[in-house]
Amino acid sequence: MNRNESEPMDEAAAAFSVDRRLLRRAFNGASAAYDSAAIIQRRARVELLDRLQYAKLDPQIVLDLGCGTGHASRALARRFKSAHVIAMDLAVNMLREAGRHSGWLRRFSRVCADAFGLPLPDASVDLIYSNLMLQWCDDLDAVLAEFRRVLKPQGLVTFTTFGPDTLKELRAAWAAVDERTHVNHFIDMHDIGDALVRAGLAEPVLDVERLTLTYNDTLSLMRDLKTIGAHNVTAGRSRGLTGPRRMQAMSAAYERFRAAGQLPATYEVVYGQAWGRVPQPRPQSPREVNIPLDKIGRR
Repeated sequence: MNRNESEPMDEAAAAFSVDRRLLRRAFNGASAAYDSAAIIQRRARVELLDRLQYAKLDPQIVLDLGCGTGHASRALARRFKSAHVIAMDLAVNMLREAGRHSGWLRRFSRVCADAFGLPLPDASVDLIYSNLMLQWCDDLDAVLAEFRRVLKPQGLVTFTTFGPDTLKELRAAWAAVDERTHVNHFIDMHDIGDALVRAGLAEPVLDVERLTLTYNDTLSLMRDLKTIGAHNVTAGRSRGLTGPRRMQAMSAAYERFRAAGQLPATYEVVYGQAWGRVPQPRPQSPREVNIPLDKIGRR
């Protein structure tokens, strides 16, 4: 669902565009109880942090983008003790939760901002860490351009996001009820790789992990999604309340996925990383000759 600024958004893409105002409201409302239901988010966070051990880094500025309640920010501060960690989130209440347990951190800032407009100078960040935030950005090219702008030439961006199989059962169940958008559009891993290249980021590496949560009923699944703030904030959503008849129809359609007495909810977690591109030297003219300064004598 990536597009150039000059290209008009088609009708299908427009239906999945995210209302940033409603998104902020949803996560502000979810902040207090978020950790109790953030099972996939916790699993992806631990794995993404673990992968950092394979990168040779001594960062001075670390950005935890979409920091939520701050678990990764604190872990990054413990790992990179000389770094200044910036915890950034769209929802100020998430940042308040992050601050409750971060009093021991000295080099730590909390910033309320949107990924589409990072309030940071060019080439100022050594490490961008982002766990399950990009799936809420309906213009991936624009966000990755911001990553490229603030990242130092030899800096690293490491992230997770959701792939197309995420909540495929819920999407199929709702499709049997109406034609509205009920689940976000999630971008394929290969398209994410292409977007990283377009953004000018170097050596992109991506892979996928598939996880499944199980529930006794659809009400439990919907309750968990609401608890973590994963509301339907797409433009193509139904603007009225979802009545009991439609919920029952969706639940009945979901039953075909029941296995071993449980309803599955699939999550496709995409892991990715890329480096800031080292500036390339200016092409040399055939008539040019490079002479080191220490070889040039005084008159």
